[in-house]
Amino acid sequence: MKVKRRLDYTPPPFTISSVELNIKLHPTHTRVESTLTVSRQGVHNEPLWLDGEGLNLVSVKVDDSDITAQVQVSETGMSVPCTQDTFKLHIVNHISPSTNKALEGLYQAGNAYCTQCEAEGFRRITYFTDRPDVLAVYTVTLSAPEEGYPFLLANGNKVNERTENGERIATWHDPFPKPSYLFAIVAGDFDVVEDNYVTASGRDVKLAVYVDKGYASRATFALQALQRAMRWDEENYGREYDLDVYMIVAVDFFNMGAMENKGLNVFNSKYILADNATATDKDFFNVEAVVAHEYFHNWTGNRVTCRDWFQLSLKEGLTVFRDQQFSADMSSPLSTRLSQINIMREHQFAEDASAMSHPIRPDEVIEMNNFYTVTVYDKGAEVIRMLHAILGKERFRQGMDTYFERHDGKAVTCDDFVDAMQSATTTDLSHFRRWYSQSGTPVLSVGKVVNSESGEVTISLSQHTKPTAGQPDKHPLTLPLRIACYTSTGKVLALSKASEGIKVLSDDLIMFESECAELTFNSHDINPPTEPVVFTALGDFSAPVKVEQSFSVSERSIVAMADPDPFNRWDALQSLYNEGVLRCQAGESANLNDLFSVVKEVITLHSHDAHLLAELLSVPSVESLIQQQDDVDPIKLSQARAEFCRCLAISLNAELTAMLQAPSASTYAYEQEQVGERKLRHALLMLLSYLPDTNAFIEKLYQVSDNMTDTLTALNAAQRCNSQTFIALMHDFEQKWHGDSLVLDKWFGLHATQPSRDILSTLTLLKQHPKFADDNPNRVRALIGSFAFYNTEGFHAKDGSGYKYVTDYLMELDKVNPQVAARIVTPLIQWQKFDQAHQQLMKTQLSRLLNEPGLSKDLFEKVSKSLAYEQAS
Repeated sequence: MKVKRRLDYTPPPFTISSVELNIKLHPTHTRVESTLTVSRQGVHNEPLWLDGEGLNLVSVKVDDSDITAQVQVSETGMSVPCTQDTFKLHIVNHISPSTNKALEGLYQAGNAYCTQCEAEGFRRITYFTDRPDVLAVYTVTLSAPEEGYPFLLANGNKVNERTENGERIATWHDPFPKPSYLFAIVAGDFDVVEDNYVTASGRDVKLAVYVDKGYASRATFALQALQRAMRWDEENYGREYDLDVYMIVAVDFFNMGAMENKGLNVFNSKYILADNATATDKDFFNVEAVVAHEYFHNWTGNRVTCRDWFQLSLKEGLTVFRDQQFSADMSSPLSTRLSQINIMREHQFAEDASAMSHPIRPDEVIEMNNFYTVTVYDKGAEVIRMLHAILGKERFRQGMDTYFERHDGKAVTCDDFVDAMQSATTTDLSHFRRWYSQSGTPVLSVGKVVNSESGEVTISLSQHTKPTAGQPDKHPLTLPLRIACYTSTGKVLALSKASEGIKVLSDDLIMFESECAELTFNSHDINPPTEPVVFTALGDFSAPVKVEQSFSVSERSIVAMADPDPFNRWDALQSLYNEGVLRCQAGESANLNDLFSVVKEVITLHSHDAHLLAELLSVPSVESLIQQQDDVDPIKLSQARAEFCRCLAISLNAELTAMLQAPSASTYAYEQEQVGERKLRHALLMLLSYLPDTNAFIEKLYQVSDNMTDTLTALNAAQRCNSQTFIALMHDFEQKWHGDSLVLDKWFGLHATQPSRDILSTLTLLKQHPKFADDNPNRVRALIGSFAFYNTEGFHAKDGSGYKYVTDYLMELDKVNPQVAARIVTPLIQWQKFDQAHQQLMKTQLSRLLNEPGLSKDLFEKVSKSLAYEQAS
């Protein structure tokens, strides 16, 4: 299959300045008429190439001349002969939205029509130069039967609407040039929640959220989140909204989370619908974050867009960072940051260690949909966060202002972004740019030597990155490190000297850019031999790296108790938990008291902070633990983690029980003090669920719960107990919520992740459930995705049955929805961390997939790279 390479980029030989679309909607015979204003760029005689897939061509005209017989049509597009330098191109084609189960282009979502054009879906609607560096002004006229389609929506501002011969006809105009991936239309019958927003300059913007009938009350929070995001972007980045209307439409059938189409966002309903009864605290958080993310794209993505898809992190990494800043301001900054760090450690580090390892700006792709990855998004955000730390808040804002001033209305590159930052702040960022081109997770090694005579403490730093797929040679990167050096009593040591390769930015922030370097701290009146000194290098997870540092249990205790940074305190305890799991794996579960005594001290010290306490009591997930080891037996690791949790719960039983029984708010509200209480309750009950006498707590919480957060806490704890309680509560839950699609996704997910020996039979039964649908991505992700990603003992069964089950399903799913199939295959291609027995079982199934006739390029790219990586390694 054809490989696309970043360095092969050439400007488009033709540009299209305006697009007029007339779309007459029909389930199987939608008629699309397009009129394009085309201009030749430079001197050449090439024909005009237009991308197009799955289209039925009717006619083509250049100006007034019919050239239908002269065009050359293939499965991937159309070649149009032309001699003029500027001309009007008229195209008529037909498409069938109702049979479009891949959910790319124009498709039917229930009874509504909906689009998804990023990255290359517009070519499934009509013939076009479907690339992000072709920006055009769009005018769109939609028509559909008046009955059943009271809302006909498109990008921009509505300029006309009328009815004619039983048809509703609406025309929309978007005055801002945009690439084809930001095109959107929606048609259907919805409930609407409306409000307005007055911008900083006094413009009145109409806001509207469209949802399925009967769900209006669950869209209010999303609308309020949009208003908060609009105000926040004005206050923090000086960015104001530019159209007269901002619309959001929520649909159940959607491959992604949401899409930032100009003025008409289309959302997966799980990121819009939320109320106390049906949404967890995490759901509320996600709704707010995703609404903000898509709104922030109006400037970082829409007004300034990507030159080509290799630059995807230009808009996504930057916008994720912006939505992370927003979320930290709206909720608990600590919990928000730790959630981001866990994503990096559990998922991005795993991607870096796999055959799909790539820089945040990839160099080559087969299927662009495969590169909407945790690397491009989340590691990309960490790269922006490092830049923010290096420059500081004010200078970072200056760089952003320069970026917008230079590139508004343009399609640009990651280099253009860094150039703007460098120019605005007169900071040399040439070394920093390596983050855009180098893949893999750097390892920071930290050593410490204390001179008992002089009192000096010398810290040695070194960095290295292991070879990754296609990148055998690595170079030192720019690492901003938030450092601290202090004693067990909290006395801070002053930094007195930094060697070459380190730039000191402030008292607690350095920039490390060489392979190795040293720091020296003065202890003055401190006596290091009698007062232990510790050093931490990664406050707030200031760089996306792994740290190798020899820390004794007592030193980690000091960090957990005294470090000025809450991430370091949490991370010290995570490290102790990791060591405890390793001890259990080695059969030393009786040798844990030294760890437990530290945990007791730490939770006593932080008993006043529910958010922090909940995080401190959360043992690392199996996914996170896997990234700490090599040659992993996932079954044994999962069992060792369970044994450690059991021992921890026994040791802390009295403390955990007392905290669980403490009084809490009686009426649910999504506000941060209560969120912290419920998060702590979840952490407490999950630990206590490893003990045999927890059913009473679980049943009581389920019965008295007035919110979905506590209800799911009870169900998760019951699942861990693997008892009849779980069966009974799940039956009750299904009976109560069988008519609610989003809530039922939670029910499917709980079943898929239960630690049952008969899990494959359960999955088979659930696939036959009347509410399961293979063409609904949310439902597929809830059942099959949850099993593959989070059911360690089922998916990694020693006989390979879990791998085979998922592979069999992917073979069928790939024929319907390749995008979703390519997401769910991810755990199967990340075999590199496991022992030889599991590796071989996983690769056997990957070979089956690769040999499947008609395999999509989505799956082919991931699977072929994974197997080729095995041969290379």
